[in-house]
Formats: sequence, C-alpha cells, structure tokens
Amino acid sequence: MEHVPPPAEELALLDRELARLDARRAQLLTRRAWLLRALEATGPAPRGPVAPWGPGPGGFGPARPAPERSVQNVLLVLGGLLLAVAALAFTLVSWGDLGIGGRSAVLTAVTAGALAAPASLLRRGLGATAEALAAVAAVLMVLDAYAVYAVAVPDADGAAYTATAAAVLALLWAVYGLLLGKLRLPLPLAVVPAQLPLVLWVWAADGGALWFSGALLATAALDGAVALTAGRTSVRVVAGAGLSATGGAGLLVALVESLTAAGPAGAVAPGALLLAGAAAALAGAHRAPAPFATGGGLLAGLAAVAAVGGVPGAAAPEGWRVLGYLLCAGALVIAVRAPLGVAPARGVAWASAFVAAGAVLVSLAPVTVVAVGPVTRLGAVWSGAPRGGARGAVGATDLPWGGMAAAPVVLLLVAVALGVAYRWWDGLLRWAGPVLVPGSAWRGAAGSAAVALGWAGLMVLPAALDLSYAAAQAGQLVLAVAAFGLAVAGGRAGARGVAVTAGAVGVAGAVGAGLLSLAAEEATYTAFGLLVVVFVALAVALDRQAGASPVVVPAAACAAVACAVVPMAALGASLGLAVYEAAVPMLAVPAVTALLGARLKGHPVAVPVEVTGAAAGVVAVAMAVGDAQFLALVLALCGVLAAGTALRPERRPFAGYLATALFVPAAWVRLAASGVSAPEAYTLPVTVPALVVGVLRRRRDPSASSWAAYGAGLAVTLVPSLGAAWTDPDWVRPLLLGVAALGVTLVGARLRLQALLVLGGAVLALDALHELAPYVVQVAGALPRWVAPALAGVLLLVVGATYEKRLRDARRLREALGRMR
Repeated sequence: MEHVPPPAEELALLDRELARLDARRAQLLTRRAWLLRALEATGPAPRGPVAPWGPGPGGFGPARPAPERSVQNVLLVLGGLLLAVAALAFTLVSWGDLGIGGRSAVLTAVTAGALAAPASLLRRGLGATAEALAAVAAVLMVLDAYAVYAVAVPDADGAAYTATAAAVLALLWAVYGLLLGKLRLPLPLAVVPAQLPLVLWVWAADGGALWFSGALLATAALDGAVALTAGRTSVRVVAGAGLSATGGAGLLVALVESLTAAGPAGAVAPGALLLAGAAAALAGAHRAPAPFATGGGLLAGLAAVAAVGGVPGAAAPEGWRVLGYLLCAGALVIAVRAPLGVAPARGVAWASAFVAAGAVLVSLAPVTVVAVGPVTRLGAVWSGAPRGGARGAVGATDLPWGGMAAAPVVLLLVAVALGVAYRWWDGLLRWAGPVLVPGSAWRGAAGSAAVALGWAGLMVLPAALDLSYAAAQAGQLVLAVAAFGLAVAGGRAGARGVAVTAGAVGVAGAVGAGLLSLAAEEATYTAFGLLVVVFVALAVALDRQAGASPVVVPAAACAAVACAVVPMAALGASLGLAVYEAAVPMLAVPAVTALLGARLKGHPVAVPVEVTGAAAGVVAVAMAVGDAQFLALVLALCGVLAAGTALRPERRPFAGYLATALFVPAAWVRLAASGVSAPEAYTLPVTVPALVVGVLRRRRDPSASSWAAYGAGLAVTLVPSLGAAWTDPDWVRPLLLGVAALGVTLVGARLRLQALLVLGGAVLALDALHELAPYVVQVAGALPRWVAPALAGVLLLVVGATYEKRLRDARRLREALGRMR
C-alpha cells in the first residue's frame, strides 16, 4: 500500500501547520494582554469576569468561569440585611440621643443617599449592588414613616396613619421604579403596600363587614388592572397574588353576610357586592390568558349564583335555601350563549356544574340515612309495622326532617337535568358551540349520574314526605324493579354505563326492600317472593341479550336462589317449628336447584345455581345442629340429593364422593343420638359387604382407587369405633381397635393400598394418643417446668439441623403415597 502523499512529505506538512498555529496563538495572547492592561488603566472594569485562557478539559480555550455572580448576590444580600438591621436599631434605640435637627439630618441624608446611589451604580453597570441599595432604601422609607409617626404625630389614629403611609409609600416606590426602569425591585414592591390603604381606612372609620368587603373588592380591582397592564412579569405575579388574596377575602365576607342575612332586604347589599365582584372578574377575564380567563369566569359564575340565590334564600324555610342556589345555577347555563368569550363562558359553565355538585353533596345526608337504616330491621324481625311510618322503618324518627325535606327535590332536579343532557347530547353540544367540548365519556357519566341521583331522590322521598311503612316498602320494590328494567334496556341500547349503574342501584334497592320487609311476616313473603321472580326474569332477559357480561346472568340467577332461601327459612317460623325442625323445609331449595341444574346442563348458569343451592343445604345443616336426630335426618337427605346429582355423568365424580361423605356422618350421628354404646354391631354388617364389593371391583378393574373400593367401608367402622374408644374408660375397646387398625395398616403397606394405610395409620395414632395421654400428663406434671421448653428447643434444633433431610424424607413419603392406589 502506498501513501499519498508519502509519509515524509505529510509529516513536513503537519510540522509547518503546527508552527503556524503556535505563531498565531502567541500573537493573540499578546493582543489579549495589551487589551487587559488598557482596560485597567483607562476606565471601569469589564461588565463580566474575564475568563482565563489556557488548556481545559477539551484542549486550549477559555476556562469555565467560577460562579462569581451567586457569591456576589449573597454578599450583597447580607450587606443589605446588615444595613437594614443597623438602621432599625438606630431608629428604635439611638433616636432619642439626637435633637430634632440631627434626627432630620440623619434621616434625610441616609434615605437620600440610599435612593440616589442606585442611579449612579446603574450607570457603572453594577446592577446587583443597585438592587441591594434600593432594598435598603425601601426599608429606610418604612422606618422614616414610623419615625414621623413617633415624633411628629404620636396622637394620630394608628390605622388611618398606616393607611396613609402605605398609600404614600406605594406611590413613591412606583414613581421611583418608573424613573429607574432598570431596577427590578421597586415596582413589584410598590404593589405590596397598595393592598392596605382602603382596608385600613375602613378600619379607622369603624366600618362594618360590608364596607370591608367593598374595600377588599376595590383593592382587588386595582390589582387586576395592574396585573393586566403591567409589562414586567414580577409586577404581574405580585399583583395577581394580591388579587387572589383581597378578591377572595372580599367575596367570602360578602357571602357570609348574604348567608346570615335576616331577610331578603338584608341580602341585597351583600348580593350587590357579589355581583360587583362577578362583573370585575368577567371584565378581567376578557383580557387574561385562557387559563386565567376560565378561572375568572368560574369565580364570576359562583359569585353571581351566590348574589342572586341569596336574596330569595334568605326568605326560604330551613333547608330550602340550597334549592334557590340550584335554580340560579341552572339559569346560569344560558350564559354560555352570551358574548363573554370562549374561556370565560367555559368558566361560567363550570361554576354552574360546581354549584349543582355542591347541592347534591348537601342533599346526600338523608340518602345515607335511608339507605343504611333498614339494617336496623335485623334486630326486630317480625315485630310488626314500625311506628313512625317510613321514618321509623329506617330508625330516623329523631332527625330534623324539616331541614332535609328539600333533598329529594334537589336530587330529582339534577337527575332530570342530567337525563335531558344525556338524551339530547348532540343538540346540547351544537347549542353550546365551542364553549363545551367534552369527550365521549362525559355523556356516559351524565347518564350514570342521572340514574344514581334519580334513584336516590325517589328512595328518600317516602321518608321526606313522612309516608307509611307500606308505602316505603312498596316504593323500594318498585324502584328495584324499575332499575333492573332500565339496566336491561340500557344494555340493549348499548349504554353500558347506564346499564351498570342501574343494575347497581337495583341491587341496593333490592337489599333495602328485603331488609324493610323483615318487619312484618306478610311483607317478608311478598317482598322476597317478588324478588325471586324479578331476579329470574332479569337472568332470562340478560341471557337472551347479545353482548351481556358473562358474569351478570349467573349473578342474577344466584340472587334469585338466595332470595328463595329467606321465605323457606321463614316458613318454619310461620308453622311454629323449632329452628332445627325448620331445616327440613330449607332443603327444598337445594332440591329445586339440583333439578334446575339437570335441566340446564351445559349452560353457564347451571354450576353457580347448584353451588348456591348447596350453600342453602349448608345453612340447613347448621340449623339442625341443635338436635342430633334432625341433624342425622338432614345429613341423610343431603346425601340423597348428592346421590341423585351423581346420576348425571358430568357431576358424578364430585357428587358421588359428597354423597358418601354425607351418608357416613349421618349414620354416625344417628347411632350417637340413639345412645348406641357398641357401634360396631351396626357398622360391621355394613363394612364387611362393602369391603367384599371393593375386592370384587378391584379384581374387575385393577386401576380403581383404593379409596373408591375400600375407603367408605373402612371409615364406617373405624371412625365411630374411634369416637367410642375415646369416651370409653375401659381398656378393651381401645386395645381391640388398635389391633384392628394395626392390621389394616400392615395390609395397606403390604399391598400398597393408600386408603388402608392412611385410615389405619391415622386411627392407630389417635388411639395410641388417647391411651398414652394420661401417662404423658402425669410425667409432665412430675417434671420441672423448664423441661418442656427445653425439650421443645432441642426438638427445634434437631429439626433445623436436619431440615433438608426431613424435607427429602417428606417428599419421598409423599411420592410413595402417591404411587399407591
């Protein structure tokens, strides 16, 4: 490979180029040194620090300057603070040592010097120093004002003098800031004392709350004008903060006066102030940026509603004031068509929504009472129609219903408004124009809220009107039925949000109606019978509906079964039966669900219905625990139901085992209830043929499980015998049982039959434990108390030390048992 140019020629070129660069660098460094000497000899220092030249991280170039500006600012701030502290100490402590001339001279000289120095410093380019001295001058001017008050006019009213001084200081600082336009501190500082004069003058004149509100609102208007017209951001920020503080305080004072007015006439003046604040907010919103314009419209809308609604609200009865505000908020929606601008009009619309939401929140207290109140019926089942009608049914007779009577009206009005918006959504958006641009989810939210609020308003209506218990009960049932109907209709129309909300409130209404019905016997049968029909119809309707959730149909069917349990349980009480006797009629529920499961085979709802029916069977067993004979009967009947279910091929494995598990304890309980002391006389005649049948089955089907072949037959004898042995004080029965269990265990180990090994071993261990227990107790009583924890500690140490080996042994044992048949 040949170099072009050759290496020697290229090296000569590089040397010449480097020499030329070195010469140019030396020339530039010489010129730079001359410029620095010229600047130091002829005039002020350069405006910024001169960066040294030299090698840096990336080669030769200007080194990165140190953060001298921040150090300079810290020093200037500390210096200004020290000067201010010194001036304050001089004014407060050393002032009396000087005569009137000396005082005037000192104040005049120091303040004049502090005010004049920034102009000279700005001309020399020392802006940070000028700002520090301007801050010191501001502090000195405040001290001058205090000194004048302390010496010249000590008897003047403090509030009036402070107001005048604040106004003068604000004016002087504003003029000073305009004259020295390069200073950034005086103009925003002038806004701060401007917040005080009007309020303090009202205070000095002993003005009332409305005068304070007017002064605050006027100050806020001035702040708004400054915020909209000022050129500097700092001035706008300070003025905006003042606007928020004074405007919010002024509107709040006016609102409190409106709410506490004794009558409509007393609410007019606060309303006028609120309207003035609303007008000022709208006027400022026209020139403000979009986010602030929306906030101004929101504030204006809220103030207008408070102003207009407060006048009729002052004459309204207790609890009805909120209705006036709600109506004003509804009328406020028309403002979106007014020529306010898009952003302010949007804020007004938000104000209407906020007032409506607040009215709903205020009205939710009675809804909560009526929704939770039916739970009190659980402690007074079939005690008769409660006293106090609908209010007594929910345990709320002592509540101030006069102040809550407007709640259903408010809820229903908002629900109607939301429902109208949901129905004519597209037309509403066209009417509102660009002011309202909600997403598609907002329509569904409006529909769901309309359903929920409508249900809440109708639910609380009987209690608000003080209707009878029967009316409240009927209203709850009708609401539940209507809600479920709306859920089905909403699902068919594709309104998923409406359908889900309607279903949720329907379930809540059904629960409330069921709890209310527990007050009277007839109401219980009527309500739960109707609910069974309603849930069945709902399940059928949803099953036929395309696109329905796969969960809701089984849920409705299970709810129907659950509702059927209550009247079946109540039937025993109506017939005068004991609780354990009422368990037999309860078994009608699992019987019917088993038949329905056979009829609905393959349908997704079949298994949930059968499981719910089985849960009713568990309830029946729990009810029969009080009497052994009825418990045996109920267990046997449950076994019959399980055996009948096992006739179906798809249920055979589980239902067959369940039937066996029910028949065996039924026999044991029956033997115990009959006072049998030798259960083997009744169990051995069952065990022997059962084992013979098991042997024949194993010969015909060697793959059959030992549990299926021998488990039931062995358990029929071993378990009752174990129970008898544990209560037998003699030694013969435990000995014979131990020998039999040992034989069964050895046969199971020899023939590798899992059922024999597990059953025999478990019975043998429990029998041995029973026999050894008295001796263990005696030994434990004779030993010192520290022996037991010591042995436990040793055992834990041994197990911990051989933990991995024990795990391997346990795995091998499990695998060995698993390989058995």
